[in-house]
Amino acid sequence: MKKKKAGRSLARKESPVGNTVTKSEKKSVGNSFFSWLLVLALLGAWLSVGIVWFDLADYNSVVGALGRVYDADGDGDFDVEDAKVLLGLTEKPVPLASSRNALEEQELHAEFLPGENKDSPHESTPNADPSLELSGSLTPESPTEAAGLAEEPALESSVGKEAIKKKPKLLNKFDKTIKSEINAAEKLRKKGKVEESLRAFEALVQKFPHSPRCRYGKAQAEDDSAEKKRSNELLLTAVNTYREAADLPDAPPDLVKASLRRRAERQQFLGRTRGSLATLEKLVQLFPEDISLKNDLGVAHLLLGDNKSAKRIYEEVLAAAPHDGFAKVHYGFILKSENKIAESIPYLREGLESGEPGTDDGRFYFHLGDALQRTGDESAYEWYETGHRRGHFASVWQRSLYNVPGLRAQPWWTPEDTGYTDLVKVLERNWLTIRDEALSVLDGNSGQFLPEDENLREKGDWGQFTLWQQGRKAASSCRSVPKTCALLERYPEATGCKRGQIKFSVMRPGTHVWPHTGPTNCRLRMHLGLIIPPSGCRIRCTNQTREWEEGKVLIFDDSFEHEVWQEAERFRLIFIVDVWHPELSQSQRQTLSPI
Repeated sequence: MKKKKAGRSLARKESPVGNTVTKSEKKSVGNSFFSWLLVLALLGAWLSVGIVWFDLADYNSVVGALGRVYDADGDGDFDVEDAKVLLGLTEKPVPLASSRNALEEQELHAEFLPGENKDSPHESTPNADPSLELSGSLTPESPTEAAGLAEEPALESSVGKEAIKKKPKLLNKFDKTIKSEINAAEKLRKKGKVEESLRAFEALVQKFPHSPRCRYGKAQAEDDSAEKKRSNELLLTAVNTYREAADLPDAPPDLVKASLRRRAERQQFLGRTRGSLATLEKLVQLFPEDISLKNDLGVAHLLLGDNKSAKRIYEEVLAAAPHDGFAKVHYGFILKSENKIAESIPYLREGLESGEPGTDDGRFYFHLGDALQRTGDESAYEWYETGHRRGHFASVWQRSLYNVPGLRAQPWWTPEDTGYTDLVKVLERNWLTIRDEALSVLDGNSGQFLPEDENLREKGDWGQFTLWQQGRKAASSCRSVPKTCALLERYPEATGCKRGQIKFSVMRPGTHVWPHTGPTNCRLRMHLGLIIPPSGCRIRCTNQTREWEEGKVLIFDDSFEHEVWQEAERFRLIFIVDVWHPELSQSQRQTLSPI
């Protein structure tokens, strides 16, 4: 019976219409065909998995040519790790360019801009310049100040968009053979498992001491750990490890550049400016065609106050790359610091217009606007407005750079507004004593009144005699005016104001002080009139102009634009007392950095 049924089945295939098969028979043949294809495909896939899993093939020697098409893990070639990614055995890694390393848009910490927007001169101190703080309007003070980790005002480096997009090749031939181990440690780092990552890279360095990539990963992990623990000591360890990675034989050029660049950045962060300069000089020697490195070297010279060397470097950059916006804004700044106001304007303006990384900084908007104001160009306020829209200034009028957010902002204040009515009353009640002591110093020609030296004057003669600076008493000065200093000792809102001064100011006839802004919104400025001619002396703050009175206190916020004229027939003498902004807490007053 079984044979008979089989015969019938075979007979059905030989139908009267020749080779034609029925619909069900056609489906059966099709299923069989695709089943075999599926089996073959599965065999191929599992064979690939087996080869990868059990390391049955030397991928490094046979598939490098496929890198441009099948670079699944983004390291610039096709290797065993790419096969694992394609087969789903490992995750596709995040490109190193998107992690925190030296090829991203780093922030070098700049402390070089001049003191045009201070109201008056004072002794040279490390953080004296209002232009040094983080650019941005009413930028919050960094929490690292209170935590004790070294911090400097930040300025973007010149690393361009091209450098960020182009993925660095950090593996040499040997490192590619241990890539899976490196990736495992790197994956921990990118997931924020700092200590585990550091231990993993330390083990790799011990196992493979000549591996540049392992050493670089260790430096990055130390860097991350230093940031997490807020440890300068650990950060210094990372700085040294970056150098070790760059110095190893067969270190790929991209890894050398990344290591040394990050080293320079962290050296600057630690305040080791000369060390950072030396590292950048080495980078420029190794990679002379990299314009961004020369730009960063120029910044390093500016940080050390070596404008002459910085100027030479930026001239070299602009000769090779005439449209480099980063070089233009810095070269423009240098020209302005040399009082070449008109010459500085096109460089500052074109640099800002370029929109290149490192140019969108409040300090450059400030200096361009200031230069335009001094040449009588009303477009200054258009640039101030742009700076405001970009978030660098609180308003067109209020352009201070050292700021705490949320503080009450108004140009003119009353004693009641400040809450410092007792101090105001003491100053006004004792103004004759204060005046007489100031006159004794002035008449004695002792040289204690020093000329304003910050290029704030268009013309004239303006001198200052300082009693307190950045919250520190000038003991020798107070010996000349003991009664005045004794009066102030009871008022820590003034004597303890680390972002201000207490000083006498004398201004001769024919003096004009350019419009300018003070460095910070953290203080208010009191002016006590001592000798005020009957006419010709006035001060403008924003669009309101007032005159001093003898024995009376004027109070204004000097973070707003202000301007002074002395057109009288004799000198004007006032006493300046800076006080903390009344809305600052005691904790803020203690932890804010001096200016």
